[in-house]
Amino acid sequence: MSGGLFAQNDKLSKLQLSDLDDYKQVKPDSTFLELKDAYNRAIEKKQPLAAARCLAQMGQICLHLGHFPQALDYHLQASDIFRKEGAQQPLAANLNDIGMLYYYNKQPELSRQQYEEALAIFRQLNDKTGIALTYGKIGHLYEKQQRYDSAFLYQRRALAAYLSADDKPGMSKIYENIGSIYEDLARYDSASYYFNRALDLSIQGGEKLNRIEILNNLGDVYRKTGQYPEALFQTRRALLLALELREQRQLSGAYRDLAKAHHLAGDNDSAFYYLEMSRQYLLGTYSDENSKQVALLQTVYDIEKKNNEIERLQNARKTNRIITVAIIIVILLLVAMSILIISRQRLKLRNEQILRQQHHQKFQTEKELMEAALQNKQLQEGKLKEELEVRSRELTTHTLHLIQKNQLLEELRLRLDEMVKEDKRDQKKQLKQLLGQINHSFNHDQYWVDFRNIFEQVHQTFFDNLKKYCDTLTSNDLRVVALLKMNMESQDIATLLGISQDSLRVVRYRLRKKLNLQQGESLTAFIQSL
Repeated sequence: MSGGLFAQNDKLSKLQLSDLDDYKQVKPDSTFLELKDAYNRAIEKKQPLAAARCLAQMGQICLHLGHFPQALDYHLQASDIFRKEGAQQPLAANLNDIGMLYYYNKQPELSRQQYEEALAIFRQLNDKTGIALTYGKIGHLYEKQQRYDSAFLYQRRALAAYLSADDKPGMSKIYENIGSIYEDLARYDSASYYFNRALDLSIQGGEKLNRIEILNNLGDVYRKTGQYPEALFQTRRALLLALELREQRQLSGAYRDLAKAHHLAGDNDSAFYYLEMSRQYLLGTYSDENSKQVALLQTVYDIEKKNNEIERLQNARKTNRIITVAIIIVILLLVAMSILIISRQRLKLRNEQILRQQHHQKFQTEKELMEAALQNKQLQEGKLKEELEVRSRELTTHTLHLIQKNQLLEELRLRLDEMVKEDKRDQKKQLKQLLGQINHSFNHDQYWVDFRNIFEQVHQTFFDNLKKYCDTLTSNDLRVVALLKMNMESQDIATLLGISQDSLRVVRYRLRKKLNLQQGESLTAFIQSL
């Protein structure tokens, strides 16, 4: 499916261009020159809307000949003027053209933005034809992205708007668009139905150029469904219309479709003949378009060269006038400046002296503030260091106290064990109770609470880091970890905890498992790294 390239635009009365197809009947270079002259006259007469319409049509010519960057520049200039002047209808039509340019430049998101803005304006104006046209363009955009559900939705919205406006040419184009979507989906019966409806409306409206596309699409459907005689019939109808209108590109397409149909029907001689005819018309089309493009480029170059020369001469005259006025002003200024220079120089020296004094005072003040802040920081660091040393000494004192106490308790326990082993039965029960109290004191001592409080102050983030690896450690596990963090020997740790060396090894083994340490990885090194 080949959708319409442009929205309908306001025409310059001088050119009498009815629609885009008129560009094919006139020389684009001469048309471009007329538009450029009309644009210049509109600028001189301060008629911005007329100038904007000229820019829009110049952009259409460039787009028709494939000069997309130049076309986009003209359309964007036209949009700026339409916005500034509040010309909503031509602005919306121009936005549709800009959307088509972005589509050709493979920027569908930007294309959709232009269509949405145009649609909003047409809705505000209650322009049913404009709404239908924009819906069709959005549907065409979705079709090319193979988003067929959205394509159907917008084409049907466009059809409803055209029906409401009783616009038969528009309805014909939408029927053709819907048929093309069904053809892409290989639903050829539905495609044929909509192409035939489009053909009927096209015949009623007498639109021969659009009818060529519809007949070619019908021929494609019949060819794809194996109905070669009917395909040849529809394509020949398109060929006759193309010959009548002298449409070389359509002739090339029709001959190519005839070649495909003959080839599929097994008539390769005819297929070769029509394929050669298609190639010749295609070359002619390219040659004709290239000639038009070269002529247009030459025209644009000549216009730019002429404009540059005019601008250069105008700038030269302006420059001469400016130079004359400037010389007079300079002389007057020199006289005035000669009077002012001495007084200004003296004032400048005086101000510089005042500024130097102010800067010096500011520097001294900032220096004193920085020195005071540095001293304060040093005092704070010293205070913190002293406090840390005090806490460290307290921790060491508590640890030594625990070691000494537990050593004493260990000695008492050994002696009591010896007494229990003796045969004096009258002392045995009391000694067992005393021994149990001593053992209980190993695990419940207020010194452990004080020890942990001081340890957490010295090592503030240690337990937080430890919990990242395991948050299920018991209080006994935390005691072992704290003593390992202090680099204590295993014998001292066992003494502090009131357990044997073997029991300590079991505790260390269980602690390694809770911390998920690999075999061979040092528990002490891991704890020191936290």
